[in-house]
Amino acid sequence: MFSPYRGRGFYDPLSEMNRLFAQIFGLTRNQGASDQRAAQGSQATQEITAWAPAIDVVQRDEDLVVRAELPGVTPDDVDITIQNGVLTISGRISEQREEEREGYLVRERRTGMFRRSLQLPQDVDEDDVSARFEDGVLEVTIKGAAAGQEPKRVQIEGQNGATRQEEGDGSQ
Repeated sequence: MFSPYRGRGFYDPLSEMNRLFAQIFGLTRNQGASDQRAAQGSQATQEITAWAPAIDVVQRDEDLVVRAELPGVTPDDVDITIQNGVLTISGRISEQREEEREGYLVRERRTGMFRRSLQLPQDVDEDDVSARFEDGVLEVTIKGAAAGQEPKRVQIEGQNGATRQEEGDGSQ
């Protein structure tokens, strides 16, 4: 008797085959996914292959500093570009590990492309950007990008045309 809950057992060969095909041929969730479990396997594959580095953006005095964690990446594999006020960090990761455990040889390989883009504040001098790579961390410094203007407060008009008075400003 066939169970409607096919694939919930210890090992499901159909889901495994769908996952492998999706991984090899780069299928999206809706391509080649005959059932929900295959779609979930394909989605998990996409999350693994679509790796993007973790990024922190911090302010250091008047400068903006972008830190990207790039473990297993060399500085030669990283490309930094600025175009139309957008900072893009892209590159290629190729990592291979080999380990012997309890009589088994375990080899892991990870390869792929990555890309992260950030919109920079207006009026940033694109020529005043520096980058440093150390211990798997890329640090891009944008000089003067954090020295922004104070925000302008806009008065809100009510239905009768009167403007709302700010609390504590002393005006009546």
